[in-house]
Amino acid sequence: MKHPLRALRHTFAALALLVAGLGAVVPAHAQNTPNTPAKQDLQALQQVAEQFLKGQTASLPGSVTVTIDPVDPRLTLAACLEPQAFTPNGGRLFGRTTVGVKCVAPSPWTIYLRANVQVISDYLVAAVPLAQGQTISASDITRIRGDMSALPSGVITEESQVIGRVASMSLRAGMPLRMDAVRNQRVVQQGQAVRVISTGPGFQISTEARAMTNADEGQMAQARTANGQVVSGIAKAGGILEINY
Repeated sequence: MKHPLRALRHTFAALALLVAGLGAVVPAHAQNTPNTPAKQDLQALQQVAEQFLKGQTASLPGSVTVTIDPVDPRLTLAACLEPQAFTPNGGRLFGRTTVGVKCVAPSPWTIYLRANVQVISDYLVAAVPLAQGQTISASDITRIRGDMSALPSGVITEESQVIGRVASMSLRAGMPLRMDAVRNQRVVQQGQAVRVISTGPGFQISTEARAMTNADEGQMAQARTANGQVVSGIAKAGGILEINY
């Protein structure tokens, strides 16, 4: 007959082996738990942003290079079915800029990536010093090539946009020509005698008047006719106001 204490020890040992056996199967059950949600590939978001900016800048003149800053690898986002890139309000499409990428489904989120868009193209600069009010000719300008993303907005790239127009400010030689630095020729002066030509279906009437305002070519100007009537028309070269009905 076994000693009672020895039998009790054997019982405890058997229970310990049973518990150990049960513990061994827990990891197997854990393998059957649902998988955690898939994580978004961050590099894919960079590619989405890059393709978006390339598409948006395709019409820009010259050679365009788009670089997206790497996404912080510590960022964790739920996988997105179709990430969508966009330009934030006030964002620009060249130079140092920001592009947004958002997800609508299955889990909404939005991130913003820093980018650099370099535009190498030809643009126009003053070949000689230009005085305010000077009419610009072909010999006054020259074309150079450089990074337009580092220049102010509105830089002129076509000669037709500047030749024959007037410098609205003084410019040093080598300064880029901008749209706000040139204006059309002044063709109507206040107090000047002008001819008002009114044109409509099947008729044209011409009358004399006196300009009440200054106007560059293409701008609206007012004039008073001999009978005191005030009319408005588009200023044209030669002191003409055109009114189209």
